[in-house]
Amino acid sequence: MSGVVIVTGGSRGVGAEVCALAAADGFDVVVNYASDGEAAEAVAERVRAQGRQALTVRADVSSEEDVTAMFAAAASLGPLTGLVNNAGVVGSAARLDEHDAETVRRVMDVNVTGVFLCLRAAVRRMSSRYGGDGGSIVNITSVAARLGAPGEWVHYAASKAAVETMTFGLAKEVAAEGVRVNAVSPGLVDTDFHATAGVPDRVARLGPSLPMGRAATPGEVAEAVVWLLSPRASYTSGAILPVAGAR
Repeated sequence: MSGVVIVTGGSRGVGAEVCALAAADGFDVVVNYASDGEAAEAVAERVRAQGRQALTVRADVSSEEDVTAMFAAAASLGPLTGLVNNAGVVGSAARLDEHDAETVRRVMDVNVTGVFLCLRAAVRRMSSRYGGDGGSIVNITSVAARLGAPGEWVHYAASKAAVETMTFGLAKEVAAEGVRVNAVSPGLVDTDFHATAGVPDRVARLGPSLPMGRAATPGEVAEAVVWLLSPRASYTSGAILPVAGAR
């Protein structure tokens, strides 16, 4: 396979592993990041070590101007054939009635509006309606969308449910235009996501109680993402693929 994929939030966690695995699968990669350019460049070096091109682009996906600039920069690598909407924020863990409105607005701006902006930009480049040659989009959602994340992140769960709805709807809109749209729904994943949200012990605390007795690794989630990006999933669109260890 060849082509160019943009991975939002590609500097760490699941996004970083998606970048590396996509390179191994033949993609040139745009590593998007919000603040840590050094980490993004380290991921880009992993891509280049596999003989593929890599570009790091700082962009806040909730900014229309930043998204426009990121997609324009990606064109320097070649025609866009893939997008992974991985960037997301959560805020600290608390009950819904304890969260402040600004936190919720930021989560919705990044997790919902940001996904919309990237989806729109990708379709305008990949869809045959716009003269594109097709492509594949993978949105990263969460089992929180169906579990609700009570006592922690109900607002985050709601944002991910919105992403799943966009996945279903857009898949139908562009199915005849050469673009596939799917989502991967991870459960508990062993990344720094939890520490950033103020619960660094969450993986150790919850992992043993899960059906498989542990959290997922970022690489296990990335495998599902890259499969959906690839022609191996050529008749799969509108799917939400759980990678949650039977949770």
